[in-house]
Amino acid sequence: MTDAALARRDAEVHHSHRDVTGGWLRPAVFGAMDGLVSNVALIAGIAAAAGSHVHVIVITGLAGLLAGSFSMAVGEWTSVSSQVELVRAEIAKERRELVHRPAAEQAELAELFIRRGLSPDLAKRVASDLSRDHELVWRIHVREELGVDPDDLPSPTVAAVSSLLSFAAGALIPLLPYALGSHHLWISLALAAVSLTALGAAVARFTERPLWLGAVRQLALGAAAAAITYGVGSAFGVGLS
Repeated sequence: MTDAALARRDAEVHHSHRDVTGGWLRPAVFGAMDGLVSNVALIAGIAAAAGSHVHVIVITGLAGLLAGSFSMAVGEWTSVSSQVELVRAEIAKERRELVHRPAAEQAELAELFIRRGLSPDLAKRVASDLSRDHELVWRIHVREELGVDPDDLPSPTVAAVSSLLSFAAGALIPLLPYALGSHHLWISLALAAVSLTALGAAVARFTERPLWLGAVRQLALGAAAAAITYGVGSAFGVGLS
């Protein structure tokens, strides 16, 4: 095998990338964190106000799980759908411009290549060659001008389902001890703390950040939310007693 062939092969296989545009990671992570933090805070506040009334805590926690899960799913579906519709509208505009003003679009593409470092003559030749393939050139314009891949737009359904399931899973964690008959808030708080630490570390590992930083950050945020709502619940509990 020639040196050139070896170089091409090495360039193709020396590394790979994870999917960062599929539309599932952000809503899944956000959903799990939101479900865990919001429900542990809700349960802490209700436990402080309602005392040992376990059925009140369970009903409240379950309501928070269901309401939050569907709210997250609807919100993500609406957000991603709107984003995709906007991108498609801009794609349609770009395709119309290529039909009605091909020379101006070709000059625009050449200018983009010049800003990326090509010489003016080479940029014009490349833009001219690419503009001969209409299906290719509109995709290039979209990638260069909008910064998105028109063939890999995020899915509203994937985002919505990811949010719903991950929020429900996160919200179930602090509710589970009470659902199984526990009467002690500290068990839910401890379980939530372990889960926040583990989830924060897992996210940090996925994004190649220090594990301790992700773990401590998520634990601190969750603890602050639970402490604040516990204080509010205690104040209401005293007022109602």
